[in-house]
Amino acid sequence: MSFEKIALTQTVQKGGCAAKVAATELRQILQQVQFPAAHPELLVDGGLFDDAAIYKVDENTALVQTLDFFTPIVNTPMLFGEIAAANALSDVYAMGGRPRTAMAILAFPLSTLPGHVVVDILQGASRKIAEAGANFVGGHSIDDDTLKFGLSVTGFVNPNQLWTNAGAKTGDHLILTKALGTGALTAALKRQALDEEDIMESLQSMAMINNVVDLISNELKSGIHAATDITGFGFSGHAMQMANASQVTLMIDSKQLPRFGRVLHCLENGFLTKAHHTNRSYTSPHIIASDLDDLDQLLIHDPQTSGGLLLSVSPKRSDIMVEALQEKFKSAKIVGEVLPYCDKAVIFE
Repeated sequence: MSFEKIALTQTVQKGGCAAKVAATELRQILQQVQFPAAHPELLVDGGLFDDAAIYKVDENTALVQTLDFFTPIVNTPMLFGEIAAANALSDVYAMGGRPRTAMAILAFPLSTLPGHVVVDILQGASRKIAEAGANFVGGHSIDDDTLKFGLSVTGFVNPNQLWTNAGAKTGDHLILTKALGTGALTAALKRQALDEEDIMESLQSMAMINNVVDLISNELKSGIHAATDITGFGFSGHAMQMANASQVTLMIDSKQLPRFGRVLHCLENGFLTKAHHTNRSYTSPHIIASDLDDLDQLLIHDPQTSGGLLLSVSPKRSDIMVEALQEKFKSAKIVGEVLPYCDKAVIFE
């Protein structure tokens, strides 16, 4: 059966993690909310802007809980489902856990989009959930003017082996597992300056689940002191949050930051999102990036969707860890090191 081809990016104003509420505005909102007192078993909450919550069940088991959803970032429904699922699953991997169940969050314009679009989105998500070894256990849907999709994901981790963004240690090496630039590339896609075939490298990267847990040995895992995934607040924002949570300074060699092909061309030609500017405003008081040229400054603020993990790793294990990661994550490389705190959270060389 053939269906009319629909370009999903043309049905929304903004897509992917670039649609996030700006970090500065989000902080102002959250500061006005009185949250319940934390249970003793709550090991990680949202206080340090970590990727997921961690709740201790017993001495060997902790629950990892997260959710993520957004508007279409690509035109193909099944690919949108894959990317949205990979992005949501990533938060569990960023805490050192393994996903076990996933529930769909779906807002769908019944009057303007045909039902086969939803079928393809859910099928794409189902593929990634199965790849992660988790179960697709239902969800919730509403009739809405704008298509949105994502997952609520639950996983497990040993409470003695979990990762947060607060454990980076002086002397650690910083490893980034995926290239940067999805914000600018998908902005060009939405403005129809490029098509999906032109940016397939980045689309495949966004659809790749961030399962580093099963890729490295237990010995190597013990060398990971902190982790976070790079999404809508850009490399600059998530690196800054790790530095602040860990009370250290991250020194980044910008020449080592992996980037997708065509991304500098897209940045140079003004294929930007609102998040490029809000991420710059959010991080500028806390980072030093004056040595970077204009395009590299845009790149570090580029809002990533289903981006890579940033790992703070013992220098004794960083080289062998990169070698292990590159079996799946071809762009993985050491991009900097951790210094004692020196006035700014992140310094870009």
